Amino acid sequence: MTAPAAGRRRAVFLSDLHLGTKHCHAAELAEFLTGLDCERLYLVGDIVDLWWMTSRRARWGAAENRVIERLHALRRAGTEIVYIPGNHDRPFRHLCGLAMPAIRVRRRAIHVTADGRRLLVVHGDDYDAVTHFGNLQEKFGDWLYYRILTGNQWLNRLRRRAGLRYWSLSEFLKRRSGAAERYIARFVDAGFQDARRRGLDGIVCGHIHRAALFERDGMIYANDGDWVESLTAFVEEHDGCLRLLSHRGETLAELPARVREQAVEQRQAA
Repeated sequence: MTAPAAGRRRAVFLSDLHLGTKHCHAAELAEFLTGLDCERLYLVGDIVDLWWMTSRRARWGAAENRVIERLHALRRAGTEIVYIPGNHDRPFRHLCGLAMPAIRVRRRAIHVTADGRRLLVVHGDDYDAVTHFGNLQEKFGDWLYYRILTGNQWLNRLRRRAGLRYWSLSEFLKRRSGAAERYIARFVDAGFQDARRRGLDGIVCGHIHRAALFERDGMIYANDGDWVESLTAFVEEHDGCLRLLSHRGETLAELPARVREQAVEQRQAA
């Protein structure tokens, strides 16, 4: 077997790009994709924001075109692309089960890691019924969230002019909100329960715009984040190591293969 090229990932997971909205960091995404080399790319929902584009003025320019061009370039280079539509690109779910020339569309997928761990790959909006508050509170939360994202954009424009790195105001505020933290905890629990019910070893998802990678009771939770505030991706290396990456390629969290093997042994001995 030919050894993988240096820097080539076994699998990469991206979600919540929200292309077409004014809050998408398309330029940073295009730059990340330009340096990307992988065998398989999972697009885990909310890639093109059809909600925004049908109800507000779409934002589409050179950076968004570069994102699409880079996805085409990856496919031409041999990358297998699996698209799992989310709630903001829900109409594409009508194409689930089809194998098109450039992409496979699935409602959900199971990704098998190099060391045999089986991970459920799903956007995550299926868990809304057990995580959301009442309708009025949700609408107010959505309104407030988009106001915060707008503030986040202005703040980071000033930071760039000052030569400072990207920093997420919205993530900072969410981590200080008890309601937001309770919502995320319910979402994580729902994801674990779904994976466990299917007899799997963990879950990869998006939807809630909170990047994370950790183990609990021998099961993996990986949220690849988003490209409106956290600007992150989840990757599997060829040795089975799992990493959460920033848009600059920095490792934010890691689960080495040996840690997961130890967890399997502990589960079998329990």
